Amino acid sequence: MTMVSIQFFLALAAILFCIGLYGVLTRRHLVVVLICIELMLNAVNINLVAFSSIGPFANITGQVFTLFVITVAAAEAAVGLAILIALYRNRASIDAIKQDLLRW
Repeated sequence: MTMVSIQFFLALAAILFCIGLYGVLTRRHLVVVLICIELMLNAVNINLVAFSSIGPFANITGQVFTLFVITVAAAEAAVGLAILIALYRNRASIDAIKQDLLRW
C-alpha cells in the first residue's frame, strides 16, 4: 500500500469545508444548514488526523481532538434537531428566512 501525501488530505479537507461553507451561506432550509455544518466539522477532523500523522514524533493528539470534535458535533446535531422540531411545531416551517422570533 502506498503512502498518500498530506497535500491530498489538505485538498480534500479544503474542498469539503468550501462545500459546507457554501451550503451554510446560501441555503434556507435549516436541516441542510445543519448538515453543512457537520460537513465543515468533518473537514476539520480530516485536517487534525492528517497533521497528527506527520512530523518526526507522530502522535495521537490530533486523533484525540477529533474524538472531542465528533462528540461536540453529535451534541450539536441533537440540540439543533430538537430546536428545529420546536420551530416546526410553532411556525409550521423550517425556512431560515421565516424564523424571526428574535426580531423586533
